[in-house]
Amino acid sequence: MLYKIKKQKKIPLSEPIKKIKKELKKKNNKFQMVKIFPKEEILIQKIREQTSRLNKNNVTRTKAYLDFYIRHPEIHWAFLGHMVSRNGGWNMTDLKGELLSKLLTKKEASSFFTFLERGNWLIFQDAYPQFLIYEESLKRGQNLFYLLPHLHVSTFMESLWSQFWEDQDPYKLTIALIINEQSYLELRVIKNPIFKKNVFSTLEFKLQDFLSMNHILFPYIKDGRLMLAGQTLNHFESLHKRILLGKRLYAILFSERNQLEMTKRWAITTPHTGSRKDYWPHIFNDVAEGIPGRLFKPRFKSCQLNSGSPRFFSPKLEFAWKNREHPNPENTDWFKDWQVIYYLIDSEEKVDGEIEYEYCKTLERIELASIAKKAISLLE
Repeated sequence: MLYKIKKQKKIPLSEPIKKIKKELKKKNNKFQMVKIFPKEEILIQKIREQTSRLNKNNVTRTKAYLDFYIRHPEIHWAFLGHMVSRNGGWNMTDLKGELLSKLLTKKEASSFFTFLERGNWLIFQDAYPQFLIYEESLKRGQNLFYLLPHLHVSTFMESLWSQFWEDQDPYKLTIALIINEQSYLELRVIKNPIFKKNVFSTLEFKLQDFLSMNHILFPYIKDGRLMLAGQTLNHFESLHKRILLGKRLYAILFSERNQLEMTKRWAITTPHTGSRKDYWPHIFNDVAEGIPGRLFKPRFKSCQLNSGSPRFFSPKLEFAWKNREHPNPENTDWFKDWQVIYYLIDSEEKVDGEIEYEYCKTLERIELASIAKKAISLLE
């Protein structure tokens, strides 16, 4: 079983989840597509074209998620996807930024970018067609989710969207999308032998895990000051831990209305560029301010730059990486085990989203590591 989750006998299933369970048990290993008519084939082709047009790079994807959420705020995952995708863009540009570029070779940076870009691309090409089917269902006033398998979306999501169509419960749908996208990545990225060799097995990936560089940040404005909330993922290769992380991130964004509104306000008023200047312009700049090749002393401490120190270079995505062409993914359905529904149960866990101090300490460690690497290279 892919999921490290046990049947929780003491926690009764709600009637909607019981219904989902019954339907999914029928579908186990019995994947079938309903025959469709020419008009529906035209709609599917239109959805594919629209998705492809918006799936050019991290910036276009990230904006598309937010635009959809503004149109349909009942689809909470769209905003969660937007904020996580912003972090994906920041991770991509870090590879060409001032600090990580000193710790990686060009080949390693390219391998990491390919890994991040492939995952970002895959999630969008799976999730966004689901949004467009939902939007079309609203326009026509009828459930069109039987078309999802024709877009190679898991039969698991067909059941969950149909349930959402009935009860409009954003929690179950959001967690279902978290389960779906992480399971989708498991087959196509995490288990991919190329990424296993070039990314997961490298010293740099282990170093990244050791330094806790896998922070997911949610900026927001409170009392005129920019604040950071978020979580850290230390075991990226664990599907179970990624799903639980997704649930915690959702709780941080949506459990408190004031927090949600402050984060939305920041996101709507701050276009995503991929540069960390987007949220910390006093620390990062998308133009290099330092002197190339200079052996510098640490200049970042206690979430502040030393007086007179240049900001860290963090480029915009458009200048860091060119758009990539992607091969089509395998059309295998990840859904095999109906017990995945137990992730849908709300644990009502109170999540502490405090991350600013931890993130600042991480930046200090990365700066020290890059200085050490630079010093060693000069001695060689």
